[in-house]
Amino acid sequence: MSVLFFKRFLKRPFQIASIVPSSQALVERVASKIDFKRARVIAEYGPGEGVHSRALAQRMRPDAELLLFELDPAFSRDLARQFAGDRRVRVINANAMTIRSELIQRGIVQCDYIISGIPFSILEKEKKRNLLQQTHEALAPGGAFIIYQVTNELRQHATDFASAASEYFLQNIPPMFITVFRKAAVANGNGAVDSAARLSSNYAQ
Repeated sequence: MSVLFFKRFLKRPFQIASIVPSSQALVERVASKIDFKRARVIAEYGPGEGVHSRALAQRMRPDAELLLFELDPAFSRDLARQFAGDRRVRVINANAMTIRSELIQRGIVQCDYIISGIPFSILEKEKKRNLLQQTHEALAPGGAFIIYQVTNELRQHATDFASAASEYFLQNIPPMFITVFRKAAVANGNGAVDSAARLSSNYAQ
């Protein structure tokens, strides 16, 4: 555990989900939920010291983008330093609720994946549902919202998503629920799901 992470936890214990960063095993399992060959835009809520962010950047395509929404200014500065040499990564020192306006500013229509480790369980119900709504709208059809949390209570609030699949991951302290919420894909004229619609909606040809 880094000194910075521990200091920020002591200062803002209700904003940081755990006293220790994610284990490498959890990082690998979360990353395994992403199809990096197809992903063009990935966003992450609450990256902290960047253990998941580094794994995402290592696996991303050269033409992909990674948007890191970090509210804590000290973490934001550290992330900006870490990724100073990677033009694909943008550190945004703002609330994740601003994701849609941030996408518009960057000329991005929607994200393919959004990753989150922020502790949703401590948010008020209205804020929780508002962020879920913003997240759903920020995702392209067929896109996924991937969370890792100490509880699985968010499933009861994420009613806009077409599906949800959870697993309880014990190889982390504390153990985490990893849940993949999937946005409905677009149906083509024949009524079948068009798997390419998700990516083509992000970028004009």
